[in-house]
Amino acid sequence: MAAEGIEGQATVHIQAPPEKVYAMVTDVTRMGEWSPECRRAEWVEGATGPAAGARFKGSNKKGIVRWSTKPTVEVADPGREFTFVVGRPGKEDTRWSYRFAPKDGGTDLTESFEALRYNLLFKVVQPAKRRTRELQQAIEQTLERIKQAAEGSA
Repeated sequence: MAAEGIEGQATVHIQAPPEKVYAMVTDVTRMGEWSPECRRAEWVEGATGPAAGARFKGSNKKGIVRWSTKPTVEVADPGREFTFVVGRPGKEDTRWSYRFAPKDGGTDLTESFEALRYNLLFKVVQPAKRRTRELQQAIEQTLERIKQAAEGSA
């Protein structure tokens, strides 16, 4: 169960095959195009693409606040699922998942988030209810941007 109930998900239908949508989402260097908080990402520690255990660095911005993360890929199942956790190994904060389901000649793409820990600093800076609402809006925006990019280049 998510810490403090901080979890959410959204789904969008994309007129493109799951393999194409998966390739777009797992190209973390493009995450800045989709996400309202992530500005850029790059594979690190020798990783060159999605694989279980691979790590990437994400640079984020929200208002005047900037921070970086170094997520670890948990699942990289082409055309089906891409899941990563944010935080130090053993002290993960958030799990992000993308699931790709073939439907009506295209793909139902579902993005979800689940807080695994929500420490006191986070609680003071951003109450759980507000953060949940913001993340929910962010994933809806992210999915819409992925849809536009995938269908625009189909």
